[in-house]
Amino acid sequence: MSDPRPPTLDQLAVFLAIVEEGSFAAAARRLKRATSVVSYTIANLEAQLGLALFDRAGTRTPRLTEAGRAVLSDARSVGLAVDGLIAKARGLQAGLEAEVAFVVDVMVPMQTLVAAFEAFSAAFPTVPLRLYVEAMGAVTQTVRDGIAGVGLSGPLDRGLEGMAHRQVGAVRLVPVAAPAHPLARNRSRTPAAEACKHLQLVLTDRSALTAGRDFAVLAAQTWRLADLGAKHALLLAGIGWGSMPEAMVRDDLASGRLVRLDLDAWDNTTYPLQVVHKLAAPPGPASRWLVERIETALTDA
Repeated sequence: MSDPRPPTLDQLAVFLAIVEEGSFAAAARRLKRATSVVSYTIANLEAQLGLALFDRAGTRTPRLTEAGRAVLSDARSVGLAVDGLIAKARGLQAGLEAEVAFVVDVMVPMQTLVAAFEAFSAAFPTVPLRLYVEAMGAVTQTVRDGIAGVGLSGPLDRGLEGMAHRQVGAVRLVPVAAPAHPLARNRSRTPAAEACKHLQLVLTDRSALTAGRDFAVLAAQTWRLADLGAKHALLLAGIGWGSMPEAMVRDDLASGRLVRLDLDAWDNTTYPLQVVHKLAAPPGPASRWLVERIETALTDA
């Protein structure tokens, strides 16, 4: 017995058509070929693989042999891969990006973005998404370094050469602490001077673009954390107080795990968000579509 030889894509397409249509004649009609051509193609495929794929004896309806059933899933996988390649090629011809690399500020609650990402997956099934999460200036730095093509960044206090940005929304920040914290036990509005006496947990920046810049920092004593999840965990443990995106602590506030502080220096504090990209590399159609959906998600949140 000779070694199996690789089948052609056309042979696999004919094989799958017969399985899906139930007969050689029906497959021939679907493929707009003569039935004899379909039979000849399958005979060649069986000869190349060294396997009988259909049992034709005693019935007008071909039935898959055990070997035919064994190779069916692989044939379908190849067919799906080819369909995906063709769909991607069509998208690239139409100007779609080969990939969308997107970086988002850690302050943006992921649940706010999920609907946009789900819609993106349905609208652009052939365009893979690469997602990065960074803090403050590190978002813009990721775009500036060419790692991501577009970003959703927090506030920048100056323009950056070669970069374009526009505001698309904001995240509301709320000051919180564990119920046992002294500030949480205060039943009246707390003066800023009192909040300054207590340890504040602050999200730090790993980027040189905004290194050393403080956002909504009141206390003289601070712990600076590079991870928002770590900050959240410390707040729940009663270590210090700090600001968190309202959507991220909504359940904690409802359950009493955290208490919203009433600070007189903290009325409607928001964290502005802006889309950033290189002037020389404007977002493609899939990236623009995603940004527009995120703007809608931020508005509806």
